[in-house]
Amino acid sequence: MVAVHDGARRAAATHAVAVRQNNLGLLAEYVVVPLYDRTQLGRGVVHIGVGGFHRAHQAVFFDEIATRGISSEWGITGVGLRSWQMGVVLRAQDCLYTLIERDADGSRGRVIGSIVDYLHGLEESERLLRVLAKPSTRLVTLTITGNGYNLDEEGEFVVDGDGVEQDLANPTRPATAFGFIVEALDRRRRAGTPPFTVLSCDNIPSNGRSARAMVLGYAALRDKDLADWIAENGAFPSSMVDRITPETTPEERDDLIHTLGVDCRWPVITEPFSQWVIEDVFSDGRPPLDEVGAQFVDDVTPYELAKKRLLNGTHSAMGYLGTLAGARTSADVMADPALGGFVRGLMAEIVPLLPGADGLDVSSYSQTVQGRLENPAIADGLNRLCRRGSVKMPAYLLPSLAEAVATGRPHRLLTLATAAYLQYLTGEDTAGNAIAVEDPRADELVALARAAREDPRALLAKRDIFGGLGDHPAFVRELELAVAALRGGPREAVGMYLNERQAA
Repeated sequence: MVAVHDGARRAAATHAVAVRQNNLGLLAEYVVVPLYDRTQLGRGVVHIGVGGFHRAHQAVFFDEIATRGISSEWGITGVGLRSWQMGVVLRAQDCLYTLIERDADGSRGRVIGSIVDYLHGLEESERLLRVLAKPSTRLVTLTITGNGYNLDEEGEFVVDGDGVEQDLANPTRPATAFGFIVEALDRRRRAGTPPFTVLSCDNIPSNGRSARAMVLGYAALRDKDLADWIAENGAFPSSMVDRITPETTPEERDDLIHTLGVDCRWPVITEPFSQWVIEDVFSDGRPPLDEVGAQFVDDVTPYELAKKRLLNGTHSAMGYLGTLAGARTSADVMADPALGGFVRGLMAEIVPLLPGADGLDVSSYSQTVQGRLENPAIADGLNRLCRRGSVKMPAYLLPSLAEAVATGRPHRLLTLATAAYLQYLTGEDTAGNAIAVEDPRADELVALARAAREDPRALLAKRDIFGGLGDHPAFVRELELAVAALRGGPREAVGMYLNERQAA
């Protein structure tokens, strides 16, 4: 990538070049641009749910395939089913956008060209279905969030869920991801075309199994023979995706204009690190992603577990404790001697709980994650890390704590992180300042947290969040002590817990 340089800054002072296909020659003075012929890219991929993460992650891998001349079959048709803003921006920029990688050494810019078209599914449903049904479409990737899969807590398709009845009543004009996928697969079956692979890139447990349950569950409601054909011939590989990608702010867009001389209406800011581990199961040809850094493996589970517990779990912990301490970003937390020490100690408690695997050294991965979190140029807002705690805590952090409690492993810092979550749920920090709790269950949980300031058992009784942790009297007492310690000040509590850990 091209680094920011003085010439770019001088140019930016007088003008900025808009990101468009016919401006690539001008943009090349300031950032890396696609040198391949985008008009010759085949449209082998349809991605449903184009957002910041897809543009920072999967689209970059496919751009690299084209850049290196490995294959021209894997251009992306981007799809939006709900929000229209992304489509407006991408279409105005010929589906180009700017990726900015940042670390302590500076910023590097790159225009990504792998998205060659963008469709809004609800407004262009028939056009999207025709694209999905084409034999040239061999891979459908998803970032539709957990709610988009329409599954219950047991992973079963919800037959009376949002959009199901409407799509069944009018299957040729669907409004859901599963409606589009199944209608397209039905057309492919009737035409004698193999099914495309459905590859989930959502950060949910066993995402391939979730994608399969979604598609087969809806297909069975339409046509049992269709569901059987998909089950026999289709493929739903699981994958683990990893790249820290903070939300892009208007200030970031302005900064791009002033530092790089590039006018991109929706750039994406990310870190240099990127990882994609994919189960090696495909139904209609495998894209050469392994030639550009992705890993094909027999079992994604160990990689998924390491990432979710070490990165996502640590994100939640630093979000809640950092917020109580008055920090605003992940960079603030890691630069703080006490809070940064807490993060490193927390990860040391988690590492022994994780299984290794061929090609995965958990200790080494932990060190990599620490280095990424210490990147001062990627300052993830703690308000974002704290969102949806009732979903993220039982998925990412509390499983480590429950396993440590059950097996007698050290868990002092995991307990302190959980105490910070309970304090956050009161809607106040330890100094009494208001905190805006962003959670789908905020009203319920805030009321419980305020009523349980001295005794956490009322909250621990929410087994869908805390599991059986409340069944361990010794742990409940440890949690009470951690909550009390936080009232003396978050940094003071961290210092005390770290000193006790070192003494032990």
